[in-house]
Amino acid sequence: MKKFFIGLLMIVSLPKIAAQELYMPRNIKKAYENGTRDISGTPGKNYWQNRGIYNINVKVDANSKTVSGKETIFYFNNSSNDLSELAIRFVNNLHKPQAPRSGFASKDFLSSGLEIKSFIVNGEKYNINSDDWGTVEKIKLNSVLKSKSKTEIKIEWEYPLSVQSGREGQIDPETFFVAYSYPRISVYDDYNGWDMLPHSDRQEFYNDFNDYTVAITAPRNYVVWATGDFLNPEDVLQSTYLKKYKASLKSDKIIHVANESEMKSGKVTKQNKWNVWKFKANHISDFCFALSNHYVWDAASVQLKTKRASVQAGYKAGAKDFEQYIGWMQYNLDWFSKNWPGIEYPYNVMTAIQGYADMEYPMMINDTSIPDDFKDARLTADHEIAHTYFPFYMGINETRYAFMDEGWATTLEYLIGIDENGEAAAKDFYRNFRVKKWINDPSAEQDQPIITMSTQVSGAGYSNNSYVKASLSYLALKDYLGDELFKKALHHYMDSWNGKHPTPWDYFNSMNKGSGKNLNWFFNNWFFTNSYIDLKITDVLQRNDLLIANIDNVGGFVIPFDTILNYEDGTTEKLHFSPSLWEKDQKQLMLTIPTRKKVKSIGLDGGIFMDYTPKDNMKIIP
Repeated sequence: MKKFFIGLLMIVSLPKIAAQELYMPRNIKKAYENGTRDISGTPGKNYWQNRGIYNINVKVDANSKTVSGKETIFYFNNSSNDLSELAIRFVNNLHKPQAPRSGFASKDFLSSGLEIKSFIVNGEKYNINSDDWGTVEKIKLNSVLKSKSKTEIKIEWEYPLSVQSGREGQIDPETFFVAYSYPRISVYDDYNGWDMLPHSDRQEFYNDFNDYTVAITAPRNYVVWATGDFLNPEDVLQSTYLKKYKASLKSDKIIHVANESEMKSGKVTKQNKWNVWKFKANHISDFCFALSNHYVWDAASVQLKTKRASVQAGYKAGAKDFEQYIGWMQYNLDWFSKNWPGIEYPYNVMTAIQGYADMEYPMMINDTSIPDDFKDARLTADHEIAHTYFPFYMGINETRYAFMDEGWATTLEYLIGIDENGEAAAKDFYRNFRVKKWINDPSAEQDQPIITMSTQVSGAGYSNNSYVKASLSYLALKDYLGDELFKKALHHYMDSWNGKHPTPWDYFNSMNKGSGKNLNWFFNNWFFTNSYIDLKITDVLQRNDLLIANIDNVGGFVIPFDTILNYEDGTTEKLHFSPSLWEKDQKQLMLTIPTRKKVKSIGLDGGIFMDYTPKDNMKIIP
């Protein structure tokens, strides 16, 4: 495709407006004033974040479908404030009948929720009645947690696994995905204090970066897959399967560690009544695991720049798409590391479990089987693994700002899809699956500004703000800056906030600094307006060797687009224009294009930037 640059094109527009200030809410503004965040897009000189060291012993009873555990948390209050309360988060209380939810809950989804059996802070026992707890609750402390102090918290707890499996629960009567399975200390941050937003099953999560050492007690013949490094395979696997597992850690080829009949026959795990599986992961935002006594276990690994990463899959025998997952995961760990975002996969393992959620977790994904459409199945895996970078490499507050992770995962899914399926197929999928429903729906909730807190946008408005519009903004910025500068700016943002908690304003400022450009005009347009995509050719005229076209930006979003020139001799020419055309005037522009032949008609094509009224994107030249 031919690209026209400023030397070949004259753009006539109104005088350039002054550099724009972005709206900033009072709590974020205060963080900048306090020096915890800096206008350069990096953490400020006074930045802090709290963290915990979690030592967890958890047991899954396959008969009663109960998860019970004991944990010791060493909590570091790195903030400048003394804390008189502790906020405890337990997402699985979403299953309680009285819990507020964003949608319908079936009887099989409901359960009694968390039972706190013991709660001790610095050796002092608290009488806790968790009957009326929601997904996050505050506990008034008898003694404050001093600033810069370490506190020991011990909790003993129990809860039932939901019969209906979504993000977690019973995948089948003998396969469980155990996520959000332990009481945790909610985030206390520099711009909101305690994170007290309840989980509603729509918005996702916001967690501290903690260190986890977890011992999982599982019944005989149950294999456990989990976040982190597997510490004791020798203690739980029989020799044949131990050898195959260890071989997979060095093998590019798929190793079938155990098939269904081997799992069911009792050959795979040590034949103790209970086996204790141990895992460890440091500086990670959550921990989860899955277990089954009949799932197929495949494994291999992939050589990255600095390490070899293990890839594993657990699935029902005969799931044709999951039989491909090991190869797919090897490919996308390598591709994401080398291409977009171009940062090495940061962990030692990635595991895919066949479930029902299409959901990401640190080092694990829980995906629906799509055996009739390998392309769709693979893109699902791509999307969920892309979340490794957003929100796990970057500690995104998904609850408030879902576009900071879902938009990026959608973008990375599209970019790797181009490589996997070809550009035409990737664009078709992106348009049909991502963009079409949004752009063809004129209802008011579709046009809320992307910056709107995710908890304040419902239904399709939430999904389209979080996934579609956000992704389009990132791709428009990529087109505007060009791949090299866009990657440089993106890496500045990711390097600055890896393992920390960026807000949208940290993203805006980081991209400004990393690109060396004031992009506030672009961010204001895409994130702070009620815009949509709708270009219109109003007038067109050819004078000698110049074609002059007036274009109105009816919808308001600044997008890249192509012009298609259809000549009277039957030939066609396509010219590409980046969003830079709109920097001076975001409402209208005049294109003056040099031509050597008589033009019959001119059309506009936004590609994946689909137009709300495409009928006015074509003009016959008189």
